Amino acid sequence: MRRWNGWGDDQFSLELPEEGQAFLAQRIGRATPLQDVTLEQVCNELPASRLPSDPVMADLIDVSDDARVRHARGQSLVDWLAMRSGDIGTYPDGVAFPASNSDVRALLRYAHDHDLHLIPYGGGTSVAGHINPVDQGKPILTVSLAKMNRLLDLDRESQLATFGAGTPGPLVEAQLRAHGYTLGHFPQSFELSTIGGWVASRSSGQQSLRYGRIEQLFAGGRIETLQGTLTIPTIPASSAGPDIREMILGSEGRLGLITEVQARVSRLPEQENFYVVFFPSWDQARTAARQLAQDRIQLSMLRLSNPIETETQLALAGHPGLIGMLEKFLSLRGAGDGKCMMTFGVTGSKASVAPP
Repeated sequence: MRRWNGWGDDQFSLELPEEGQAFLAQRIGRATPLQDVTLEQVCNELPASRLPSDPVMADLIDVSDDARVRHARGQSLVDWLAMRSGDIGTYPDGVAFPASNSDVRALLRYAHDHDLHLIPYGGGTSVAGHINPVDQGKPILTVSLAKMNRLLDLDRESQLATFGAGTPGPLVEAQLRAHGYTLGHFPQSFELSTIGGWVASRSSGQQSLRYGRIEQLFAGGRIETLQGTLTIPTIPASSAGPDIREMILGSEGRLGLITEVQARVSRLPEQENFYVVFFPSWDQARTAARQLAQDRIQLSMLRLSNPIETETQLALAGHPGLIGMLEKFLSLRGAGDGKCMMTFGVTGSKASVAPP
């Protein structure tokens, strides 16, 4: 099961190597740990739900302590500290799990009729705080799209795929891969975030150089609002008037709940290769990255880490012997302001996949 007060799954634990602990202690000093509370302790302190009783909504809304706690915070460092210490503050009064567009419309009517605060919830990976409840004296209902999580249609001729907005990244790719396609959108939150959340937050993926950012991939969809259903057709680009898609991108649920996303997909590449290159200085690394970009090398990704980020990643990964050999080699290549790391990917046919 997903970890309630941190990232990832309860069954997965990654230990920090001793070298990494020493590195962090040297850089940021030692601190007094916060109390580490259990989920049961937090649930025992939960206030009663303020949601008005409605038998029609009973099958859609979960008012259990466990559901309310698990949907109370996002995934920023501040959120993790709050969850681990039990200093959470405000909780949703219930969590709805619609399975269809009609369910979402019913929930919107319920929220309108009872003057509720409604929070759209995709994968809960927000670091901006917009899914965190704020107590303004009204009951709070969080609406999770977790049950709307499958491929609804695949148009091979137009290469358009329609997904339920609550489909998380791994399911998006798995369902497309079964048909020989990929969306190619891999944000850092890919493991838990959803395709609807990518649209709502105007997400940028790690391989945007090849496949495009979400604004290039988002072709249309369906949004349920208090005023009715907004359907955005997958029409070609036009210079006549505004593009409604631009209003939905980055809207963070302000205009309504995104329930379906139509996205442009690509055929699976024959081969993908990824490479890491280390440079002895920031100037050399920046020059190389600029040249790769300006020469329009057919890369799927290009990421440059400055000396601080590079040093941190290497230290937390362990292997001090190998790192020492790398530092010695780079020092022989010329003095600099600290090693930098460039990661890039090459994606395409087997004939074209080769390091630049």
